Formats: sequence, C-alpha cells, structure tokens
Amino acid sequence: MRPIASADQRNCKRETPPTRRCLKMKRRDFLKVSAAGAAATGAIASPAIAQSSPEIKWRLTSSFPKSLDTIYGGATELAKYVAEMTDNKFQIQVFAAGEIVPGLQALDATANGTVEMCHTVSYYYVGKDPTFAIYASVPFGLNARQQNSWLFQGGGNELANEFFKKFGVIGFPCGNTGTQMGGWFRKEIKTVADLSGLKFRIGGIAGQVLQKVGVVPQQLAGGDIYPALEKGTIDAAEWVGPYDDEKLGFQKVAKYYYYPGFWEGGPTVHAYTNLDKWNSLPKNYQAILTNATMAANTWMAARYDMQNPSALKRLVAGGTQLRPFTNEVLEACLKATNELWGEISAKNPDFKKSIDAMQAYRSDEYLWWQVAEYTYDSFMIRSRTRG
Repeated sequence: MRPIASADQRNCKRETPPTRRCLKMKRRDFLKVSAAGAAATGAIASPAIAQSSPEIKWRLTSSFPKSLDTIYGGATELAKYVAEMTDNKFQIQVFAAGEIVPGLQALDATANGTVEMCHTVSYYYVGKDPTFAIYASVPFGLNARQQNSWLFQGGGNELANEFFKKFGVIGFPCGNTGTQMGGWFRKEIKTVADLSGLKFRIGGIAGQVLQKVGVVPQQLAGGDIYPALEKGTIDAAEWVGPYDDEKLGFQKVAKYYYYPGFWEGGPTVHAYTNLDKWNSLPKNYQAILTNATMAANTWMAARYDMQNPSALKRLVAGGTQLRPFTNEVLEACLKATNELWGEISAKNPDFKKSIDAMQAYRSDEYLWWQVAEYTYDSFMIRSRTRG
C-alpha cells in the first residue's frame, strides 16, 4: 500500500518547474527514506558481521629456534598480520621448535590436532613420502622466483594441496630463503673422489642424491650441528646461508665454505593448517590467513636478501675460504639426481606427477631466464664495482 500524500506534496507534483520550497521538501523526504533504509540495513548487517568475525585462538609450532630470527620470524610475521587484519579477533600463538614438539614433528602435530598450524619445510617429511620434497626444494630444482611462479601461477599449489590432503593438512607458501650455500667443509672438495666416505650433515632427498656419489649423509637438527662438526663426528654440514650460518658459528670449526647449494635453489617454507580446522574457519578468516602467508613469504625472502651480503663480508674478512663446487662435482650430482627421480617415479605415482610438472615448468622458466634475467645479472655482476 502506498502512503497517502499530503496537500503540499500533491501541489508540488503539479509545479513545473518546481519552486525552491518544493525542492527543499523533496530533499527532506529523500533523506528520511535514506535514513530509514540505512537503519534497516544496519540492523540486518551487524549480526552478520559479528558472526563472521568470531574470536579464535590457534597455536602454531615452528620447526626452527627463535635464535634464527628470519626463518623463525616468518611465523611471527604471519601471526602479526592475521591479528592486525582481524582487530586481534583471530590470534595465532607461535611456539619455537621443542616448546610443544620437536622441530621435525611439526607436521605430525598439525595433522593429529595437537596444534592447529605449523611452520616448517616439507622436505623434512620425505620419510613419509618423497613427494613432500618437491614442494620445498629438490636438487637442481627451481630458484626462489621460479618456485613462487610455479606455486602461485603455474598450478603448483593445487598439485601440492591435492597431495597434502592425504595427510590431513593444507599448505601455504610462507617464506623462502633464496638459493642456499653448499655448506661448511673441513677439507677442500675438488673432485667427486673427495666426496667418498664424507660424513655430511644433509638430510632428506638431497642426502639420497649425494649418497649416490659416495657421501655418507647425516640427519641432524640445527642445534646439534656445531658440536658434531667441532668434535669431528661429521666432516661437513650445510644449513642455510651466510646470515644463519654465522649465527650458528660454523666458521669457527670449518674453514671452507662451498657454493651453491644445488639441492636448495629456492626452498619454500610452508605454513600447514589442520584441514578440519581450516574448513571450520569463516571464509573471511580463510582469505585473511591466505594473504598473511603470502605477505610473510615475501618478507622472508626480502629479509634474507638484505642480511646475507653483509654476513658474507664478515665471514670472508674473518678468514672463511669461499669455494665453488667444480663442474665435475655438479655434473656427477646432476646425473645422480636424474637417476634417483627415475627410480622413485617408477614406484610412486604422486612423485612422478609432481616432479614431471616441476621439471616442465623449470624448462620453460630457464628458456626465458637465459634471454633476459641471466644476461642482465651476468653483466651487472661483472660491472658492479664500476658504477
């Protein structure tokens, strides 16, 4: 039913053009209707907003100690972003390795519901399935930018979470260290023969590759590496790069620092969430958490790129001897890598599907890289002291 118009309103309808008095009346009527509509909308929307922004507290266990502030810091940055974007309604408390579970049990703790989240590197879990390694880093894989490109734009994340789902988790790229160093050695490595019998702290699938060329791989947690290297229990060790390695003090017990870490061209650090807990989040919280991991992913890579140059300068000034792996060593390890991929693919369809996708993407990326990126970087490296 229409409201009954007043005499003034009926008279104004007949005025052409309308007088100033009639225009004021129309504006007043419009504002009344708008205010009523806004009030009604507010009454409906407020409860909906409240329902979509509940107070939630999660726990996240890291695979890293607090002392490694950049790789551990990816998790604290993630938690900060989520809290800020939800006015502290969604809070994630971060625990260092060992505070709830040991670092290498972070994924299990997330899958079984001990914690809602973890921050870890998926190649730690190759004992469950070697496919895990592909979504962090594998020998002669992608560099950091290519890894991000594959995961975010090339279908890598979709493949990854199709696989992760089998273990009750969903994963989000949440950090990248960039290409890592090849490690600290007590003696020089000039030929493949020098690797024979070498006790090298390196785990996961990279350890399986190096085992094929004579290395005896040793799986040790970060905190156990220094004493083992100092006592001679191991002959060499790799960790991350100059900034973190300097913090751990490896330069005090091993003289030769090799590069590159060809098994970690651009390793992704993942934030994993228990799949049931993820599915229970409101959609806006899912979007916030997803975007927070992406921000942390960028933060970590940028921070390592800022910290590593000065750390490397300090190490070299202190007597560290930088050495590149020889082409002989690299070629032998590449051959061993391709052999291993064939062996695993023959019996593991998940691995084959993932490694084939990554290698196809790598081929196209390096086709492009050799045109612009490599040419530009090579020139700038040669001329960096002239500008």
